[in-house]
Amino acid sequence: MDRALEATILQLLSSENDMTIATVRDDGYPQATTVSYVSDGMKIYFGCSGDSQKAKNIARSNKVSLTIDAPYASWEEIKGLSIGGTAERVTAKDELARVQQLMHAKFPQIAQYGSDTDSGITVFRVTPKVISVLDYTKGFGHTQLATL
Repeated sequence: MDRALEATILQLLSSENDMTIATVRDDGYPQATTVSYVSDGMKIYFGCSGDSQKAKNIARSNKVSLTIDAPYASWEEIKGLSIGGTAERVTAKDELARVQQLMHAKFPQIAQYGSDTDSGITVFRVTPKVISVLDYTKGFGHTQLATL
């Protein structure tokens, strides 16, 4: 992957707070939900209730799509990511500890909810397989595709 494109992806991943993630329901319809996330390089992490529809959908099919958009005032400023990848539940203690550090650094308000073991939160890792980078500052509809 081109280094400039990789830098753009990493900058967008680290600077935004929320993403819309689409999973597939058991009836075949996509389900899109907004969640807060953290990233560690190209890896994307989010938490949700282990009993949520999103968690059940991922348990059945780990293929996901997500979007991350930077705020903009006009269409000429649109920048964002459209990502296709796989989601996996994180169970390794060292990885969970790293994600917890990232979450607390990015979202200090999370401390009021207690530790992950107290909260019933399940942590998922999204590993991107294909990333479409939108950058309308380079022209309306401008996109670049990266395959990982």
